[in-house]
Amino acid sequence: MSSSINGSFNITGNMSNQFIQPSWQIGLWSIAYGSVVAVSVFGNLIVIWIILAHKRMRTVTNYFLVNLAFSDVSMAAFNTLINFIYAIHNEWYFGQHYCKFHNFFPITSVFASIYSMTAIAVDRYMAIIHPLKPRLSATATKVVIVSIWILAFVLAFPVCFYSKTRLFPGRTLCYIHWPRNKDSSMYHIILTVLVYLLPLGVMGITYTIVGITLWGGEIPGDTSDNYHEQLRAKRKVVKMMIIVVATFAICWLPYHIYFIMTGIYRDLNRWKYIQQVYLAILWLAMSSTMYNPIIYCCLNSRFRAGFKRAFRWCPFIEFSSYDELELRTTRFNPARQSSMYTVSRIESSTTVVFEPNEGDNPDCARKKSVTSRYTSINGCSGNSTKTSRSSSFYSTTNTSVEDYS
Repeated sequence: MSSSINGSFNITGNMSNQFIQPSWQIGLWSIAYGSVVAVSVFGNLIVIWIILAHKRMRTVTNYFLVNLAFSDVSMAAFNTLINFIYAIHNEWYFGQHYCKFHNFFPITSVFASIYSMTAIAVDRYMAIIHPLKPRLSATATKVVIVSIWILAFVLAFPVCFYSKTRLFPGRTLCYIHWPRNKDSSMYHIILTVLVYLLPLGVMGITYTIVGITLWGGEIPGDTSDNYHEQLRAKRKVVKMMIIVVATFAICWLPYHIYFIMTGIYRDLNRWKYIQQVYLAILWLAMSSTMYNPIIYCCLNSRFRAGFKRAFRWCPFIEFSSYDELELRTTRFNPARQSSMYTVSRIESSTTVVFEPNEGDNPDCARKKSVTSRYTSINGCSGNSTKTSRSSSFYSTTNTSVEDYS
């Protein structure tokens, strides 16, 4: 996940620096990489703020989006520029300790990103295909997120352990000194399977099943009068996440292919244009960190309202009262309940009649309590004091459509 992983490329052949570029190329690449860092850092920080600062946005799906945004902003802030500087000059300026971190952290970050997306896919699958089964609680969600990072640290530990800096005539290199030459290729194959093929396979299966259910038939058990509204809301969320996953897959596919190919065919590392190819592939992979905030803003009304609020100081951005309502108010409208929203409603009206003139009517010379489902029953005529009380109770077995829109 970093330029220094191809350590064999950096230390083979002539130790002089053969990758010096003209200033105009360096300038163009600097603009390209700088744009990625700026958009990714500010965009993902705003996403985190939108979710954590607004209670209405704190759902299971959005907690995983916070983890995804955190891993993306960390990758952009701590790795993208360093990776670019090392790739452009092929010389390491940042010391032994940061060399280890530079190789270690990108793997953990990408692992956390893609498995956060996988967790969202599984959560959407359970919510739509098995709506009556219990959903993840806030505590369980946090446990899943912590587990993802622990597994990411374990997977990335070998590159941290074997990362070294070495001083050659005229320059210093940061590379991974594997015990055996074939270990590098084996590790990249394992890495490709665990942080690319496996999670994408799981998401492909879950979203295919969910897509067939949402676009090809009715949701199981749905009897809501507002069925089509619920369906549209769920489709929007699933469509947004499919686009997020597809973007990630496209951005990282050339990167994995590059390292597998250069590990197998080492002569490619000496090709005249390999540096330009690598910079282009690295840019595409790093750019995956900046697209998600744009996708959220374009496809989700609440995130769009959040971005409007964040940029309301701009003269051409209008933050309306409707946008404020989108972020602040948790609307409750029975007509907008989820398709699997089970409502148990008990309405009672109790009338208690006190008759002061007991002698006038013995049949009414007592306190009467009558319970009816919808109407109050008057015990008798005359001077009486009536007290009515009604109550309504709601119990739910699933979330409302608010969680899907």
